[in-house]
This record gives sequence, C-alpha cells and structure tokens, in this order.
Amino acid sequence: MEAQKVDMFIMMNSKFFEGHHLSQIRDRLLAMDESKWGLLQTLQFKDPTTILIVSILAGSLGIDRFLIGDTGLGVGKLLTCGGLGIWYIIDWFLIMDTTREKNLEKLQLVLY
Repeated sequence: MEAQKVDMFIMMNSKFFEGHHLSQIRDRLLAMDESKWGLLQTLQFKDPTTILIVSILAGSLGIDRFLIGDTGLGVGKLLTCGGLGIWYIIDWFLIMDTTREKNLEKLQLVLY
C-alpha cells in the first residue's frame, strides 16, 4: 500500500481511534492488500465527541449505547433509567473510549 495514501487515511481518521493504536493501524494498513482499500474507504466511524454529547443529553435512555452498537447495554440503560442515574454519569467518562474501541473493532474486521 502506498505510504502517502495510508498517512492521509490516518490523518483524516485519527480522532476515531486511541492515539496509542495509530502506529499499529498504520503498519497494518501498509501491509494491507490494495484490493481492500475500496472497502476501507466506505467504513463509517462513530465520532466520540458526538457520542459524548448524545450521552450527556440522552444517555439515561441508552441512546448513546444504541448508537455505538451496544444494543444490550442500551436496553439495560433504558429499563433502569441509566442505572438510576449512576450508570448515566459514569458513561460520561467512559463512552468516548468505548466508541474508539468499537471503531477499532470495525477497522480490524476489514484489515484481518
């Protein structure tokens, strides 16, 4: 894979991943078969900042968890009103990292 194309991808999408994963992602992208590039370009990652805002505004309903694909946890938050408010507040601190982990999992499905 062309290094310039990989660096552009990293630069455009770095906010969707943890900083310490970026070098591993870059290495894997460089080793990736060129035929997977089209599929990689179609991936839509969730913005951690947007998910945090949704969590603050509607996290007690579990909408933040539904958006990142944690349907079971979303239902749990919905039925317990955000874990009686405790889970709702804890997610303000955890949801961005969880979103980045989900984005990495999505990327790994294409890379491996």
